[in-house]
Formats: sequence, structure tokens, C-alpha cells
Amino acid sequence: QVQLVESGGGLVQAGGSLRLSCAASGRTFSSYAMGWFRQAPGKERDVVAAISWSGLNTYYADSVKGRFTISRDNAKNTVYLQMNNLKPEDTAVYYCAANYLGGAAQFIKEYDYWGQGTQVTVSS
Repeated sequence: QVQLVESGGGLVQAGGSLRLSCAASGRTFSSYAMGWFRQAPGKERDVVAAISWSGLNTYYADSVKGRFTISRDNAKNTVYLQMNNLKPEDTAVYYCAANYLGGAAQFIKEYDYWGQGTQVTVSS
């Protein structure tokens, strides 16, 4: 069992930056691939970025490439999402998810555990 708690969301102006954190419980965090997803009102939940359990492989949605960076610190059981040059269309609830021994998976069905989400609002 893994419990995930996101933090770092908030209100920011367009062009600004935020860093989201996702703290995981449990001793086997390093065995889990981690993903960040987002869901805007009235829209489906979509992948933003993912990182393999080894940290060697990453995936980014086209819409965030060059602006967002996913990273992990296994010593702190934490995965991060650095978001730069934020745009109003990045406004959504952001969720982190864990996938046991997975790669940088893109699809919701591949993830076993989910956090409760953190709101990110980007004003124009």
C-alpha cells in the first residue's frame, strides 16, 4: 500500500512558476514509477509527466515539453513537478500516481495508487 500526498499548488500569474511535490508513504518508493496527471473542469484526466522507477526514463505530454520537469528523490520518498512559464490552460487539479515497477507510463489504467490532488490556477 502506498499513500500519496500532493502539495505546492496555488494561484500564479501566467508566465510564473510552481513546484508540486508528492510525498509517498512506505519503504518501497524507489520501486514505483510515478506520474503526474491533471484534470480541468469538464475534461478528462490526462497525463502530464511520468518517471520510471529507476528515474532513467521520463515522459512528457506535448503541451508541457520544455516547460515542466519531473524528478524524484528516493531518499525523501518524493516526486516533484517543476512547472515554468505557466499558461492559463495549465489550470487544473494535479494528481500524482504510483505504478509498481513500471516505466514512465502514460495511461491512467497503469497506475495503482493516487493522491487526492492539488489545485493549480493560472491567471491571465
